Amino acid sequence: MKLKLLLSAVLGLVLLGSAFADDLDEIKKRGTLIVGVKDATPPFGMRNPKAKTISGYDVDFAIAIAKHLGVKVVVKEVESAQRIPRLQAKDVDLIIATMTKTAEREKQLDFSYGYFVTWQKFAAPKGKIKTVEDLANANIGTVTGSTSEKHLRQELPGANLVLFADYKQAFAALSNGELDAVSTEEPILAGRLGKMQNKDEFEIPDVSISVEVYGIGVRKGEKRLLKEVNTTIVGMEESGEAEKIFDRWFGPSSQMPLLRTFKIGAK
Repeated sequence: MKLKLLLSAVLGLVLLGSAFADDLDEIKKRGTLIVGVKDATPPFGMRNPKAKTISGYDVDFAIAIAKHLGVKVVVKEVESAQRIPRLQAKDVDLIIATMTKTAEREKQLDFSYGYFVTWQKFAAPKGKIKTVEDLANANIGTVTGSTSEKHLRQELPGANLVLFADYKQAFAALSNGELDAVSTEEPILAGRLGKMQNKDEFEIPDVSISVEVYGIGVRKGEKRLLKEVNTTIVGMEESGEAEKIFDRWFGPSSQMPLLRTFKIGAK
């Protein structure tokens, strides 16, 4: 009888321990941090066909967080519409994939502090777009499931939206004359524009419709992991590592020079 009670108590402790295990415990036990990133959105995430690897601004943050946790990083390609479903399905531990922080998304996942700030603009043939009004009835391409799609529907209800799985496809349509413009965050536009063979025919005019703050997506309720992510990226800001990563991809000597107008912190 005593033996049965002892076994029951031990079993109860094991089950109790399992019940309180969370994502952070699983990551450390596994020895890897699995991160969903984009592979066709330079310079945030882009695939090297020869090395069969993905690199970019977002990937560098994934590497830094894994290092802080004392584990290896594994990156998986995700498209915009897949980001939240893949996180909820536990296919990935984090999403670091140009994901704008919104109140609607925060009902489905938790966000880290912002790690990048930008504006939603347009890529279009040179001289065609001067003001937002010029786009009122335009054919505009963007990606399914993105905040860009949402903002376009709100700000340009008369425009014809053409939706794509990724921006590589959208820019191919723009290049072929099938669209009047493509809209998303400025660095994504600049990254894709730089890869177009006829890039000299296009521009990104100073026309914007929203400010975008990117956050790292964590499964809802995973407070310990979220705290570690925030601790890491704030530490990167304080040490200068975050600025170095920015300069690597957006600094004066990069293919896409941008001015860093933000700092990572509890805001």
